[in-house]
Amino acid sequence: MAAPSQPDPHGFKRRGVLFVLSSPSGAGKSTIARKLLAAEPDLSMSVSATTRPIRPGEVDGKDYHFVSLDRFREMATGHEFLEWAHVFDERYGTPKAPVDEMLASGKDVLFDIDWQGAQQLYQIAGGDVVRVFILPPSMEELHQRLLKRATDPIEIIDRRMARAANEVSHWDGYDYVLVNDDIEECFQSVRTILAAERLKRSRQTGLIGFIRKLRRAGEGTAP
Repeated sequence: MAAPSQPDPHGFKRRGVLFVLSSPSGAGKSTIARKLLAAEPDLSMSVSATTRPIRPGEVDGKDYHFVSLDRFREMATGHEFLEWAHVFDERYGTPKAPVDEMLASGKDVLFDIDWQGAQQLYQIAGGDVVRVFILPPSMEELHQRLLKRATDPIEIIDRRMARAANEVSHWDGYDYVLVNDDIEECFQSVRTILAAERLKRSRQTGLIGFIRKLRRAGEGTAP
């Protein structure tokens, strides 16, 4: 089990992680995202804007920012999105300003986006982006999960299954690929990835100063 993040005892600063979870609909990324947010206090969710109608139980500003098509187009034209995509006749996009605010406050940011969004985000933010793709154990199991979820009519489920085959084909655009045949094991693997990525040397911006102090101290004690 990955240990919760702890304050660095040496006071190192680091660049934030833009942590992307993607999967076909029904493969478990939303459940894993919720568990990750509950377990990691220094991780904040990026809330997407969407033109799709709000569903029962959803909260505007928490689950999504629900906007009109005209407003979405204004945001896209004004370069207010880090990424956006057209999915099932609706549009989804990541507003840039809230992400910048979270990074400035020392938070890592979690993205629940598809392969198109992950690709756009990587083109913009490069090495700060960590991309994790979650696969279902089989397409038959994915279909059963979508049926049990009972949030979509059968024609939408059929469209999601057709889209899933295309999404799976983009697995090689990700840094990590996991199979979710056990939600707890998959969650722990995702959490381990996040912990390791936070410790990468390239993100430890305070490490150079620490190394210089060690070298100066070592040179001062040399015979």
